[in-house]
Amino acid sequence: MESVLKISVGGYLDKLEHEFNLIKKIRPFRAKPAGKNVKYRIEDNFLNFWFRFVYKYRSAVEISNFDYLRNILKRDYETYSGIMLEKYFRQKLMETKQFSEISNYWDRKGINEIDIIAVNEMEKRIVFFEVKRNKKRISLPLLKQKAKNIMNHFSGYNTEYKGLSMEDM
Repeated sequence: MESVLKISVGGYLDKLEHEFNLIKKIRPFRAKPAGKNVKYRIEDNFLNFWFRFVYKYRSAVEISNFDYLRNILKRDYETYSGIMLEKYFRQKLMETKQFSEISNYWDRKGINEIDIIAVNEMEKRIVFFEVKRNKKRISLPLLKQKAKNIMNHFSGYNTEYKGLSMEDM
């Protein structure tokens, strides 16, 4: 017997996004609004942490196996905090009011991912950002390679490639 959820979740997702501001629907840079390449991100930092580390491992919490949870945190915190660092820099770029569009990019296969793309249409300028906790792990040549397909649609634009790390906070 097959288990199937036979309710529409669209209305619930809409409420969580627009009424409660708990989640946000994100699409890759310049994706079509009707496209299916969509992700949802939990916007509230506390809830994001809670669902990533506490709720997911609630069985360990319930049996008071906090050493196990501590080891999970040690193992996964660098990746998690890297995602939070990207969110921090996106917010900082928004506050500069220099760009008409700030987004991120991933292809359908999830292989090529660009952390932040910022476009200033008036100045014909596009900036690609690689965000890493450790500045030494930033590879601008790799970022340029990932951005190559996107740049085919932005001829005549001044292009910049930048790395952002915890040192830039």
